[in-house]
Amino acid sequence: MSAKKFFKKLLRYTLCLAAGLAAFAACGYTDYRLWPLDLPASAHPRVPMTAVANQQLVLPFTPGVPVAEVASFNDQLEAFLRFEYLRGREARAGHDTSHMLLTAVNTKKAPHYKIFIVTNNDLLAAISQLADLEGRNLIAHYELETWSEKELSYYQQESHTFDVAYDLPTEQKLETINSSRMLPALAQFLIFKSQTDNRVVDGSQDAPRPLTREQATELASDILDVAHFYDLPLDYFMGVGAMENDYMDVNGDLTHAVWKKRAQRGDIVLRRTRKRVMVSDYAMGIWQITRETLRAAHQLYLHDKRDYSQLPARLRPPRQLDLNNVNDAVLTTYAGLLLRDLLDHFGGDVEKAIGAYNGGVRTPNPDYASGVKNVADYARRILEHASAQDDPNTNAKSADKPQPTTPCLSPSPAPPNAPGTNNCATPGARNLSADDAQNPSPQPKPPYRRDD
Repeated sequence: MSAKKFFKKLLRYTLCLAAGLAAFAACGYTDYRLWPLDLPASAHPRVPMTAVANQQLVLPFTPGVPVAEVASFNDQLEAFLRFEYLRGREARAGHDTSHMLLTAVNTKKAPHYKIFIVTNNDLLAAISQLADLEGRNLIAHYELETWSEKELSYYQQESHTFDVAYDLPTEQKLETINSSRMLPALAQFLIFKSQTDNRVVDGSQDAPRPLTREQATELASDILDVAHFYDLPLDYFMGVGAMENDYMDVNGDLTHAVWKKRAQRGDIVLRRTRKRVMVSDYAMGIWQITRETLRAAHQLYLHDKRDYSQLPARLRPPRQLDLNNVNDAVLTTYAGLLLRDLLDHFGGDVEKAIGAYNGGVRTPNPDYASGVKNVADYARRILEHASAQDDPNTNAKSADKPQPTTPCLSPSPAPPNAPGTNNCATPGARNLSADDAQNPSPQPKPPYRRDD
């Protein structure tokens, strides 16, 4: 056989083989795609099945424990503040809060914190409950999930651990924590208070804008500097800022006015008579200092013998007061000076001094003082725990700026020098939550005068 015939046969056999393999593959593919298969039977329906319970239509949607993830955070302090706030608002509305849980999930970078709500196994009721929370701006979103009973038990224990951890007293108290370690937690607290202000949550048209991270960090630094400079109780100084405006820059008491014998430079004159003038006395900025009170504070500053070069330049008031151009940093200094002067005037009685910040020296406002104390107690508990978490050595004694000691509100019934206790604390007093620290509306303040 010649080579030419051999190659022709080889080519013909190769083409036949290729055609056969292609036909076999096509048949196999068609058989795989079209051959009827048995689907595994499901033990549970894949779509909700309606039922009737207590003469009401229910729509069960899971064979396990129904839960909804409503918030997630990378920061533990932010997560716990929001968790307590959500529980507080729901408790105030008369709802059960035991089904709200705070959990932690470990990731490669850092723990991740989530808030869950255990719902009823009724899709209609669950969505209604979650939509109500969303409509009240208490949660931003929700996502339904299913847990096993074992997972539920684990996360309940974990959430309880958070509560216990934040209720236990810390070894290091607020007065001994240095400023650099407290700054991040304080800034986070300021952001939280501004974001949960009633005007912001309700979404009113004239609601102020919550603090940004940069604004909160700057304000926290200013508060620490001023509190240290004037030897103020930091927790009560923070309480004043929360009660007044939740640390947001917005003017208040816009219709408030006072009568004076004569107008002064910078006054906004509303009315004149032969012997008197009525001038606007609205409250300014974060600390809600009225215009007339600001005049008195400036006079205190001009006669103050303290070395103001120890304060950062941005916190130093100018020698000449311009009522219509006062920045927030300087207002923080004026607020600290007013509080220091009131503490001196009342012999260190913080309750009267705080009440006079709102009601005046002659008639201190006890309700305002009580509200400030609630915020102060809550802020102290949160900041002490947050700072202890950030410090690898909570027993360290060094501090660049120890915080001033809080004066006692009243004689303490606790035994003196009791280990691990604050002599100003009331035995048996429960820990405050975020909702306990909600701010009653401050009353319009009379002008502060040193000779009152």
